[in-house]
Amino acid sequence: MMKTLALVSLICLTASTVGVLGVKVGQQQPQGLQKHLVCYYDSSSFVKEGLGKLVIDELEPALQFCDYLIYGYAGIERESHKAVSLNQQLDLDLGKGLYRTVTRLKRKYPNLRILLSVGGDKDIETGEDAKDLPNKYLELLENATGRTRFVNTVFSLVKTYGFDGLDIAWQFPKNKPKKVHSGIGSIWKGFKKVFSGDSIVDEKSEEHKEQFTALLRDIKNALRPDNLLLSTTVLPNVNSSLFYDVPAVINYLDFVNLAAFDFFTPQRNPEVADYTAPIYELSERNPEFNVDAQVKYWLRHSCPASKINVGVATYGRPWKLSDDSGETGLPPVSHVVDEAPVGGNTQLHGIYSWPETCALLPNQNNAYAKGANAPLTKVQDPAKRFGTYAYRAADKKGNNGIWVSFEDPDTAADKAGYVKNNNLGGIALFDLSYDDFRGLCTNDKYPILRAVKYRLVN
Repeated sequence: MMKTLALVSLICLTASTVGVLGVKVGQQQPQGLQKHLVCYYDSSSFVKEGLGKLVIDELEPALQFCDYLIYGYAGIERESHKAVSLNQQLDLDLGKGLYRTVTRLKRKYPNLRILLSVGGDKDIETGEDAKDLPNKYLELLENATGRTRFVNTVFSLVKTYGFDGLDIAWQFPKNKPKKVHSGIGSIWKGFKKVFSGDSIVDEKSEEHKEQFTALLRDIKNALRPDNLLLSTTVLPNVNSSLFYDVPAVINYLDFVNLAAFDFFTPQRNPEVADYTAPIYELSERNPEFNVDAQVKYWLRHSCPASKINVGVATYGRPWKLSDDSGETGLPPVSHVVDEAPVGGNTQLHGIYSWPETCALLPNQNNAYAKGANAPLTKVQDPAKRFGTYAYRAADKKGNNGIWVSFEDPDTAADKAGYVKNNNLGGIALFDLSYDDFRGLCTNDKYPILRAVKYRLVN
């Protein structure tokens, strides 16, 4: 924790930025209440086609609000255990590669710290044999020589391309999805469960926990002489109790980003739709599937509140409603199918960016539309505990039904309020490319990012 306060970048809002946020010019925020905002940029959005493509010029308007930009993603070379770019032509191309392009943005935004992230559920091998390959992230942990090679090569990437530090978003095995039925009570009896579903998540989890601690220690020792930052991102549905020795690793980390969302997704739960990222425990079910439970686990295990950033997704998760799903939309919704239409912007299965979700809600373009183009009914959460969802019941032929759990500017601001009320470190926003960076919904660019920032500074 030696230089944590010195390392944390506190944004000094310029007059133009203040005007955007709605804060009075010259107004000073109490030092103890200032929170930081971590922004993720997945460079895969740079190579998309159409409205989902986020290039650097369109990224820049977001940077006035961010204290940290986490650029993803690097990965691991299986045989050598070296840290490598996942798209070398994009990232490393001499003179115009994104690594240098992004880190040069610090000249224009001197208060911004830019970190390179490794893993992030993006280092996925494909091909016929890929499913039979062992987890290379666990293999690296088990190989002392491999750990050393990884530390040396990832440090070289950070130093060579001018990053301010490293984010480790390690691809640990996920909790297996539970069999959940509408109306059934609590599923998990305790957070620390080695068994998930009908199988063991990781038979060597204790060994891997110790090895991961050693890896973070070695990385921090490599970064420390250059005063470089080290953070970790706990990916969705990774059980912290299995893989993170919190009292030990927290000494090596400047902050922790808890990706406390995607508790329910169409891929993991194709037969039941539910809130994907509630702040608090849902009544009589899934006591660990919420932000508060994830945060409290780290607090109970000696993590300083100031080092915890709550992850907020800028997207929604859609299911297709069947003719047996009912007409109320009240979650949990059974008899759903993982076959919702693909969003027009992102063109990704099982995920709607905020502008894609916004376009489905009632607006002047769909006010009189019918069938597959009819607007969804939005259901808000006045208690601000669980989140927002929207749905369109299936018609008499069983068609055109959709149910979406999503974040919008209001629910994201509610989570920023939770951070302030609990004196946590800040918000980690996943991902800028899923926010409305083009202003398609209300003409305001990055509305979720702006709502979070406004709430954090007020």
